[in-house]
Amino acid sequence: MRRKGREIWLSLLAIILITAIYATVVLLTKSIPAASGLFGHLLGVLGFVLMLLTEILYSLRKRSRRAIWGSMFEWLQFHIFTGLVGPFMVLLHTSWKFNGLAGITTLLTIIIVASGFVGRYIYTMIPRTVDGAELETAGGQIQGAVLARARRMMAIWHAVHIPIGMALFTAAFIHIAAALYYATLLR
Repeated sequence: MRRKGREIWLSLLAIILITAIYATVVLLTKSIPAASGLFGHLLGVLGFVLMLLTEILYSLRKRSRRAIWGSMFEWLQFHIFTGLVGPFMVLLHTSWKFNGLAGITTLLTIIIVASGFVGRYIYTMIPRTVDGAELETAGGQIQGAVLARARRMMAIWHAVHIPIGMALFTAAFIHIAAALYYATLLR
């Protein structure tokens, strides 16, 4: 039997560990780590890599019907874990400054994470097999009406979540390119 919400608890544990490391750096340096500093960059790079893995690997697995590398349920857990831990690391990377494109990217990140929680809730409304495949009917006329409504809500959610995610990654890549240009090439 699967343990529901395990990915949330693991994410929380990772976030607590990252927070402890961040707090230690703050205590040792007596300042908030700069986004452009070594620790700040490390947070940003690792967080962004997790966010890329969140999007790319889960999407690839979702579209591959013949894949044998993990069930969809396991990949959804991975998607949720990296989709929480990565953005948290990117948030710490900001040094609590939300100006310009970096601020817009942070706002889009917060929106996409909040949207992910909504999507997870809708996802749990749809009955599934052990492997995570949708069941055709939940049995009974009332449950069938609920299933149809949940599927419609999921379709609407996808129509919102995916374009916001694309805008987020577009803004993030522009931010990274600008940071590299201004911080590295102009020095």
